[in-house]
Amino acid sequence: MTGKAPRLASARAGEIARCAILPPHPPGLRVGLFGGSFNPPHDGHLAVSRIALRRLRLDSVWWLVSPGNPLKDRGELLPLAVRLAEARRLARDPRIKVSAIEEALGSPFSFDTVTYLKRRCPGVRFVWIMGADNLSSFHRWKRWRDFLRLTPIAIVDRPGSTLNAMASRAGRALAPYRISESAARLLPCAKPPAFVFLHGPRSPASSTALRAARKR
Repeated sequence: MTGKAPRLASARAGEIARCAILPPHPPGLRVGLFGGSFNPPHDGHLAVSRIALRRLRLDSVWWLVSPGNPLKDRGELLPLAVRLAEARRLARDPRIKVSAIEEALGSPFSFDTVTYLKRRCPGVRFVWIMGADNLSSFHRWKRWRDFLRLTPIAIVDRPGSTLNAMASRAGRALAPYRISESAARLLPCAKPPAFVFLHGPRSPASSTALRAARKR
């Protein structure tokens, strides 16, 4: 037992180090950035990513697994290395890359992450991806209005959030910059602020429900 804890700590550190390395990012690449706690990752994350890959004509989606959401209670947060490993097992798609870049940067704020990535990866066409359920609280994010001008945004429909999302404070702020869903493929090249609301197959899975099920 004495050697088990150090081995576990080493394995988790290795997982984080592997995922902190940025995927290949040549200029012109179309990349979706999908941030979240992934606590745990689930089929809803996969469904959102696949819709974005197909409808936005993306080359890749990077799952930015947060060290901890500043707006959520960390009491039930699984260790970062565990969430990274589960995300990699779930992804099952070579176009989906799991990243621990926020841990490497030392910041849990999406504004800081995207600002860094745009500087670090010149020429890459980034799009921020979020489920419609997250738009309702988007106005609580760090520098959220500046974020709207940082990168185009794709909002993907989630069960129970279709109407509430666009009625939210951030939804109203974004409304004048909406791109038709039929032109979604143009979003990665659009000058922000710009967004599209994507509809498609929806998964009812949620991290909250999965955490509750694990407790039973």
